[in-house]
Amino acid sequence: MEQTFMKEKNILSLVLSMSLPMVLSMAVNALYNIIDSYFVAKVSEDAMTALALVYPVQNLVNAIAIGFGIGINACIAFYLGAGDRVRSDKAASQGILLSFVQGGLLAGICMISMPVFLKNFSSDREITDLALGYANRVFLFAPVIGLELAFEKIFQAAGRMKVSMLSMLCGCIANIVLDPLMIFGVGSFPALGIAGAAYATGIGQCITLLVYLLFYAFSGMPVKIRRSDMRPDGLIIRKLYAVGLSASLSLALPSLLISVLNGILAAFSEKYVMVLGVYYKLQTFIYLTANGIIQGIRPLMGYNFGAGEHGRVRKIFRTALTLNAGIMLLGMMMSWALPQWLIGLFTDSAETIEIGVGALHRISLGFVVSAVSITCSGALEGLGKGFQSLVISLLRYAAVIIPAAYLFSWIAGPDGVWLAFCFTEFVTAAAAAVIYRREVRVDKE
Repeated sequence: MEQTFMKEKNILSLVLSMSLPMVLSMAVNALYNIIDSYFVAKVSEDAMTALALVYPVQNLVNAIAIGFGIGINACIAFYLGAGDRVRSDKAASQGILLSFVQGGLLAGICMISMPVFLKNFSSDREITDLALGYANRVFLFAPVIGLELAFEKIFQAAGRMKVSMLSMLCGCIANIVLDPLMIFGVGSFPALGIAGAAYATGIGQCITLLVYLLFYAFSGMPVKIRRSDMRPDGLIIRKLYAVGLSASLSLALPSLLISVLNGILAAFSEKYVMVLGVYYKLQTFIYLTANGIIQGIRPLMGYNFGAGEHGRVRKIFRTALTLNAGIMLLGMMMSWALPQWLIGLFTDSAETIEIGVGALHRISLGFVVSAVSITCSGALEGLGKGFQSLVISLLRYAAVIIPAAYLFSWIAGPDGVWLAFCFTEFVTAAAAAVIYRREVRVDKE
């Protein structure tokens, strides 16, 4: 299979053809996240709070795996664009090995540290026990997550977006089916409560990995994974981590942010902690189309950059930015038209729904402008400029929002935390535009 279509096809149709399969698969994944939380919420509000407390660490594990996968993706796409198949194979092979090792290390670290982590956010023994029951099971599958996401990015780098879509669909559908069976106990399944949600998640991830392995074994891939290519190559490893480490840190920052915001909101009420957890579940769904477009353009940016097609790189960026701005406008409109229904998926408490509606209204005011920072960050990763992308993420998830949340909460109480989200998006968008323009100008020179 040749990837020359990446530098020959019409830009809009190319971006859509690469992005839409990922949007569909991410939509199912987001639907799974919402359904998973919906069933856990039916167990009890304490169970949903426990899930919200574990989420930052779970997100951290996924962030490291996805971030390193982005490094694999950028490296392979660049070498394919430059016509260097030997190094693209080495990048894939060494990326697979490192992903598995990292997953094993993360599994051990997370399970050991969770009891101490949870004590910082809740003194309720029942909530912490529920959280530990979920965490100790879900983190067992961290090595599987590492392999699954490495294969996802390898297939995407080769332009095989439909394989990624099908693999993710299979895992997510299995997950959705298993959730009620394993949480509540149906037929021969025992009622495992929140632990059942963890097992359902892990089994779904195993199925996704299995589908990738079958496609790799029985379809002609332009990228080959070989044991001999797994021997460490300093140049390849440096390139993998140049983007992968920065991308991992960028994706891990929301975990830090959520933990800090949980600490601020817990001082007011644990209901605010739950609302924040619900928002991040909904955010996955709201941002999924934009994130799908970013996944679609990363290999396009890397391939065309490697091939020296700088004009196409700029056109791909502008197309993605326009599409993302339109998508986020729809997200804001939905947040104002259906807030009670969205929050009501996770709780029957009138007080919690009222808090959630106010939060969604305030946060969504920054959705449209967030398209600038999302697109700039993703485009820079595709170009192999991981550090510059990390700077944007640091602004968005730490340097601006955390001080703003503390200051605004002191002035306006918990509502100030929601306003800090909107404030941060405007500040970060301005900075992201400056950073991206500077990098594009440097490349042109």
